[in-house]
Amino acid sequence: MRALNGQPSDPEGLKLDLPATHAAGRMARRVAHEYAATRGLAGEGLDRLVFVVGELLDNAVDHGGGQAALDQSELDGDVRVHLEMKVHGESCWEVHVEDESDLSPEALTKLLGADAEMPDLEDPRGRGLLLLRGFADSVTASASSRGKGLRVSVHLGSSPDTPTP
Repeated sequence: MRALNGQPSDPEGLKLDLPATHAAGRMARRVAHEYAATRGLAGEGLDRLVFVVGELLDNAVDHGGGQAALDQSELDGDVRVHLEMKVHGESCWEVHVEDESDLSPEALTKLLGADAEMPDLEDPRGRGLLLLRGFADSVTASASSRGKGLRVSVHLGSSPDTPTP
């Protein structure tokens, strides 16, 4: 179905249920890129969105139960990550990733806070949350709707459905 502006109409957005592996994360980034591009997102906005999707999925794989598995053969059981994404225009999108982390939403919220410690500049990793905060209007953590784990939500811009104050 197409909306009046010629872009695909998709009120549900993109939803992916994936094994908690980096291989699945790479595939999901390609799917997210295509999904967003067909809905009119381009240039820097598209690059930012794909970075956010990748960072959230990589964190979910590394810290959310996937134990940094490269592919399914390295998973210890059926560990999953869930991606939901909506694009509302050139500068408005939302991404939600759920994992099976043991970390509490409060602990992640503290790591996401403005007063969070600066990452170790000598460590080649650990800058993702800092970059996420810089790319988005909001980054929030809550309990997963699936009973175990975290739901991390990133928003840029405001949805056309969101009333303005």
